[in-house]
Amino acid sequence: MSFSLFDSGETILCALVVSTFFPLYITKHIDVKLYSLLYSFSFFISFIFSLILGKIADEKALRKHLFGLFGFLASLTVLFLFLFYEIPFIALLSFLLLLIFHQQAIVFYNSLLVGFEKKGFTSGVGVAFGYMGSAFTLIFLTNSLKEPQIYIYVAIIFTLLLIPPILFLKNPKEKTHISLKEIVKDKSFLFFLISLLSLTEVANTLVAMMGVYLREVYNLENTEIYEIIGLSAIGGVLGGILWGFLTDKLGVNRIFPLGFFIWSIFILLLYITPKNLIIPLGFLAGISLSHLWTTGRVFLIKNFPQNTVSVRMSFLSLSERIASSIGLGLWSLFLLITDNNFKLSALLLITLPVAGAIIYFLRFLKWK
Repeated sequence: MSFSLFDSGETILCALVVSTFFPLYITKHIDVKLYSLLYSFSFFISFIFSLILGKIADEKALRKHLFGLFGFLASLTVLFLFLFYEIPFIALLSFLLLLIFHQQAIVFYNSLLVGFEKKGFTSGVGVAFGYMGSAFTLIFLTNSLKEPQIYIYVAIIFTLLLIPPILFLKNPKEKTHISLKEIVKDKSFLFFLISLLSLTEVANTLVAMMGVYLREVYNLENTEIYEIIGLSAIGGVLGGILWGFLTDKLGVNRIFPLGFFIWSIFILLLYITPKNLIIPLGFLAGISLSHLWTTGRVFLIKNFPQNTVSVRMSFLSLSERIASSIGLGLWSLFLLITDNNFKLSALLLITLPVAGAIIYFLRFLKWK
C-alpha cells in the first residue's frame, strides 16, 4: 500500500503541475520553444545526476535514503511555485529543479521494488493507484482549483503520500561496485531498452495526441473525449492488478513480450473501429498502458543484477523521456507524409511495436 500511494501522488503531481497548470502559466511569459528546450535540458541534467547518484546508491545501499531526500525536495520546489508565482524567472527555475528532483525520486522509488517478494503484483497495484490518482485529478481537482493556490494543495498531497513509503518500505541492502562502462557494454540490457523504447514511443504518443485524434477523426466533443479518457483510466486500474497478478503467476518473461502484440492489436483496432465502438477501445488503451508500466520495471529487476538496479533504472527513465520526443517526431512525420490523415498516421505507428518485437525475440529467445 505504501508503494502504491506514492505512485498515486506522483501521478497527481504530473497531471496538475507538470502537464497542466505550470506550462499554461509560464508560456505566457516565455516563448514555447524556449520552454520546450529548457524542459528537455532538465531531463538531460537529471539523467547525469541519476547516473552519479544511482552509482552511489547501489554501492552504499542508499536507495531509500535518496528516494526520501528527493521526494521532499520535489515537495519543496512545488511550494516554491506558489511562493514565487509573481516572479516568473524564479518560478521557472523552481520548476526545472522540480523536474530534476522528481526524476531522481522516481528512479530510487522504482529501485525499492527490489525489496518485494511479489514484484509483479506490487508494481501492478502501484500502476492501478496511479490511474486512480489520475482519474481523481481529472474529475475533482482540475476545474475546482486555481493558481497559485493549486501548488500548495499539490505540495501537501504529494508530501502526505510520500510519508508512508518512507516510513514502511524496506531499504534494499544489496551493494556492489558499479562500472558504468560494463553496464553500457551489456548488450542484453541495451537490447531490452531498445525493445521497451518501441512500446513507450507508441504509449507516450497516443497519450499526448489521443484527445486531438478523437476530435479530428470522430468529431467528438470535449465531454465525450473526457468520457473515453476516463474509461481508459478504469482499464488502467483493472489492468494494473491483472498484469501484476499474471506477472507473478506466469513470470515476467512470459508476460512482458505480450505488449508487442497488445499494442499492435490496439493500433489495428484504432484504424477500423467505428465511432459507436470507440468507448470500449478506450478501455483497451488503459489495459495496454498498464501492461507497459507494470511489467517494464519488473522485467529489468528480474533479468539484471539487482545490486545495480538504481543505475539501470536511470537508463530506464532516460529511455522513457527519449520515447516522448521520438514518438511525437514520428507522428509529425507520418502526418506530413499522409497529408494530415490522422487514421493512417496512427496506423503507421504499428511499425514501432513490430520493430520492437523483432529486436526482442531475436535477442531474448534464449532468455532464461
